[in-house]
Amino acid sequence: MSSRIEQIIEEIEEYIDSCKPQTLSKANIIVNKEEIEELLRELRMKTPEEIRRYQKILANKDAILADAQAKANTMIKEASIHTTELINEHEIMQQAYIQANEVVEAAAQQAQQIVDNATIDANNIRMGAMQYTDDMLGNLQSIIQNAINTYASKYESLMASLQNCYDIVSTNRSELAPTLNGEDLASREG
Repeated sequence: MSSRIEQIIEEIEEYIDSCKPQTLSKANIIVNKEEIEELLRELRMKTPEEIRRYQKILANKDAILADAQAKANTMIKEASIHTTELINEHEIMQQAYIQANEVVEAAAQQAQQIVDNATIDANNIRMGAMQYTDDMLGNLQSIIQNAINTYASKYESLMASLQNCYDIVSTNRSELAPTLNGEDLASREG
């Protein structure tokens, strides 16, 4: 399933391929200004939409991190409450202190793991969005290079054909020149 931007780029490529080359130009083609402007206008309108989509994905990264931090804070708070309750029990105060520290440490480790996983996921999403954008620009670059190569070879072929015609005309004229000069001399003498 291709995005609308990819479809517009394909339409631009097809349009460029259908354009006629400018007379005696190696790199220029004749385009309908309104058609190409319409395609470019649509591309400009769709690009921010795609970027907003990726920004929303990146914004989800912040929500994931905030959720992980909230869960971590809740776990730490619960561990602290549990620690306080254990300490308040006089007979098992020492055990409570040890258990509370273990719970806090486990909660901190689990919270850190959640934050680390969320950061990795968010970075992967960001890299995917950047890769997609780079791929789109690479496709556009290929289209432009293809158009340049196509019209350069057509121009070179035209120039070779014209040079061949020029050479034939020059040869024919040089072959006629002695005959024309000989007739001039015979008509003047007679």
